[in-house]
This record gives sequence, C-alpha cells and structure tokens, in this order.
Amino acid sequence: MTPEEQLRLSEALAFALEHHADQTRKGKPVPYVAHLLQVAGLVFEHGGGMDEAVAGLLHDTVEDCETVDLDAVRHRFGPVVAGIVDSCTDTLEGDTPEKKSPWKERKLAYIEHLREASKPARLVSACDKLHNLSDILADLRLTGPETLERFSAEPRQLLWYFEAVREAAGPDLPDSLRSQLDHAIADFRQQVEAFA
Repeated sequence: MTPEEQLRLSEALAFALEHHADQTRKGKPVPYVAHLLQVAGLVFEHGGGMDEAVAGLLHDTVEDCETVDLDAVRHRFGPVVAGIVDSCTDTLEGDTPEKKSPWKERKLAYIEHLREASKPARLVSACDKLHNLSDILADLRLTGPETLERFSAEPRQLLWYFEAVREAAGPDLPDSLRSQLDHAIADFRQQVEAFA
C-alpha cells in the first residue's frame, strides 16, 4: 500500500468514525464502526481496490448519518467512491436516517438498483450483506431465535432479501465471495426453517 493509499484509507476511517461515532450495531452494544471495518476488510480479501475499500468504510454514511450527504462524500473522496456509496444506500427520496420508507419498499428498490449497479458497487454490497448475515448467524447460535426480534422484518422476509441481493449481485462476484455468501444464505435458511 502506497503512502497516498494509506492516507486515503485513514481519512475514510476518520470520516466514518466521526459520523458513526455514537452508533451501535442493531440490538447490541458493539460500535457500528466494527461493521464498516469488516466490510472494508472483506472487500480487500475478495480482490477489491482502494476505491471499493474506502466505499466499504463509508457505505452507510449517507443512509444512517444526518450530517452526511452524497455531495459531501463526492467532494471528500471522489466520484467513484460516491457512486459506490450511492449504489449501496438503502433509502428512497425523502427518507432520512430517522424516518425511512417502509422496509419492503426500500428493499425492492435497492434490489432493482443493484441489478444495474457497477461491478465495484455489487462487490461492496455483497461484502456488506455477507458480514450482516454472518453477524446474524453468530448471534443466532449464541442467543437463538430472539436474535431476530431486533429486526422490523420477519425472518422469512430477511431470508428473501438476502437471497434477492445475492441474485442481483450477479454471477461475476469473486468465486470465494459467492461461495461464502451462498453458504451463509443456506445456513440462514436452515435456521429460519428450524424456528418456523
């Protein structure tokens, strides 16, 4: 990694820390930035470059932080990163971090958008969903079905969503990422069916 790349990555991490500082993972005391670090790490592990890793750190800033919009990301990190962040943002026009459109409506729009998104954006999205799903599965093993109570969607809706995102991300994901995602989805399907 060049000194310029190190600086860019550290600036993105500082930006993410600043804007997600007081946030935690849904239903647990884990700092939200842990998820962002995991996504950026998965991006690197699956062949992504610096733009994709930076976008991995920033992929939820527009969606979840009142103080950040896409122009701020574009101005600070460039149009490529902003485009990936935009593709990974799960909101509709008029949504705010505090007041979002209904879950199913947002997810359907996200899936349709993902089908047309760039390959780098689909990579970041798949890494995001892999970490989210891995986190859910780990919690299911520890605490059982009450883990799923922290979500607004029913377990079968969550399963549908992960399967639909996997399909929309397309066949050109790296083999290792596709395999991990498919395995996690199959594991989650088993869990959902066991709890039904």
